[in-house]
Amino acid sequence: VATPTVNLGHIHGGDNPNRICGQCELHIDIRPLPGMDLDELRRELDRRLQRTLHSTGLKLECHSLFGGVPAFETPASAAIVQAAEVLTGHSAEAVAFGTEGPFLQQLGMDTIIMGPGSIDQAHQPDEFMAMEQIEPGITLIKQLIHRFCMT
Repeated sequence: VATPTVNLGHIHGGDNPNRICGQCELHIDIRPLPGMDLDELRRELDRRLQRTLHSTGLKLECHSLFGGVPAFETPASAAIVQAAEVLTGHSAEAVAFGTEGPFLQQLGMDTIIMGPGSIDQAHQPDEFMAMEQIEPGITLIKQLIHRFCMT
């Protein structure tokens, strides 16, 4: 993932198609890269939006819906990354997911995010996971538990 991502995921404004709305609400999801400061990204977004709206007569108010989730990265050399690559047959890669991973990593754990199913099917109106993907996922988790917790 080469750049932080921004999603304009929720827009609500107006009350009738024949009126100019008095206000509009936009929820923005920012996902930083490891090493980026989420508060600084928010300040930069606010600066750019304020500059864009300057002299339009429009007012902008920004409020964080929650503190945010920091980005994290586990080195490719970490044992858990290498084990997951061997067990799955897939190379690790960076993704722009929001997870609890950074908080676990802050507790000193090497952390990876993986599981059964396809991210292309997640967070969609028809989200699903095929039944035949569940057992291999359970087996993989058991193998990782055995390797890192039992031996």
